Amino acid sequence: MFRNASRIIDDWISPICTNVPEDYTGKMIKKKNKPYSMSFSTGALFQQQSVMFAELYADLGDWQFVRAKVLESNLLQARTKNTAQRVCREVISRLKRLTPDQLLTLADSSSRDQGHILWAAVCKRYRFIHDFAVEVVHEKFIGMDLLLTRADYDVFFNQKAEWHDEMEQLRESTRNKLRQIVFKMLREAELLSIKNMIIPIILSSIVQKNIQDDTDLTLAIFPIVDREA
Repeated sequence: MFRNASRIIDDWISPICTNVPEDYTGKMIKKKNKPYSMSFSTGALFQQQSVMFAELYADLGDWQFVRAKVLESNLLQARTKNTAQRVCREVISRLKRLTPDQLLTLADSSSRDQGHILWAAVCKRYRFIHDFAVEVVHEKFIGMDLLLTRADYDVFFNQKAEWHDEMEQLRESTRNKLRQIVFKMLREAELLSIKNMIIPIILSSIVQKNIQDDTDLTLAIFPIVDREA
C-alpha cells in the first residue's frame, strides 16, 4: 500500500519538477527554447529589390535561377560582389517563405500592399521580429498606447534573452543596430511614423486574404483591429 502511495505522489510531483527545473544548488535552469535567428542586420525591408526578385521568379520559376540572374547581371548595382551576394541571400531567404499567392501580390500590387507583404515575409523569416510585432507593437496598439519607444524594444529583448543564450552573446553595438533595423522596417512598411508612433492600418482585401490563408501567420503582426488577429 505504501509503495502505491509513493508512486501516486511521485506521479503528482513529477510534472511540477519538470516544469520548474532546478540544479543541485537550487538555481533555476533555463528552459531550452528554439533559437532565434538574429541575422537581419544586412538591411531593412528591401522593397525595390524584393519586387524585382518576385518578378524574376514569376518568369524563371526557380530561386537558384533568380540568384544567378541577379548576380551575373549585377541587377542590384552593388559596389562589390560580396555585398551583392549578401543582399541576394537575404532577400531570397525571406521571399522563399512566402506563399505563391503572396508572391503574386508582391509582384503586382500597390507600394503599400507590397510593404505589408514584405513585413509578413520578415515576420516569417525571423521569429524574433514576429514575436515583437505580436507581443509589443500589436499589444500597444490594442491598448491605445501608440508611442513605440526604444525602451519597449529593449525590455522585450532582455526578457527574451533570459531564455535564449544566443541573444545574450550579442555585442551591445549589434543589439543597437538590430533595434535600428527593426524600427526602420516598421517605418518602411508604413506601420510606424518617423516620430515612432504606431500607425493603425486597414489591410487591402487581397493582403488580408493572403495573411489569413497562411497558417504560419496571424493578422496580429499588424496594428490592426480584427477578431482573428
